[in-house]
Amino acid sequence: MTLDQLRPVANRTLEPWVDVSERLGLTPNGVSAIAFLTAIGAAVAYFLGGTRPIWYLLASTLVALNGWLDLLDGALARRQGVDSRAGDLLDHVLDRYADIVVVAGLAAGIDRYGLGLAAVTGVLMTSYLGTQSQAVGLDRAYGGLVGRADRLAIIGIVGYVAVVVRDTLFGLDLIGWVLVFLAVVGHLTAVQRFLGAWRRLD
Repeated sequence: MTLDQLRPVANRTLEPWVDVSERLGLTPNGVSAIAFLTAIGAAVAYFLGGTRPIWYLLASTLVALNGWLDLLDGALARRQGVDSRAGDLLDHVLDRYADIVVVAGLAAGIDRYGLGLAAVTGVLMTSYLGTQSQAVGLDRAYGGLVGRADRLAIIGIVGYVAVVVRDTLFGLDLIGWVLVFLAVVGHLTAVQRFLGAWRRLD
């Protein structure tokens, strides 16, 4: 289960958006920065959603926009012939900060900081193992149970549903359970990527 495998399909649908971005004079780094700002906005909205669930609508929409822009910056860089290691570094750094602020917003909104810590470490370790594979001479690892695209899709969908579904199970609402999911599956995905890389290096 990983939407990252659909990147080639998504890249083909990005062409009209790349055209628009070029006409607007946007640069890949500029798009990356805008994507990060949408993540900050989503985090604030998720925090506010803890007391007024209607904010989850805006939060999830901004998360979807963040994911879309994350694809657009790379496509724009390739179109303009400016894709570089520096741009890749900036993109990854901003993506990690985006992951952190979104999860922090989710956790703070429902006052579940312990779950938030477990979730954000799972998310970060998943991403770390993806790039660390490349650092030791292998291909960048996008596989595993849940990649970044999957996380954003799940967080976004749960946010929309949480606007109307306020039931709890074992003391946790939907937002709480998505944090549990991110924690458990994030660490499992990290382990899965580690073992996959380890076998290829052995």
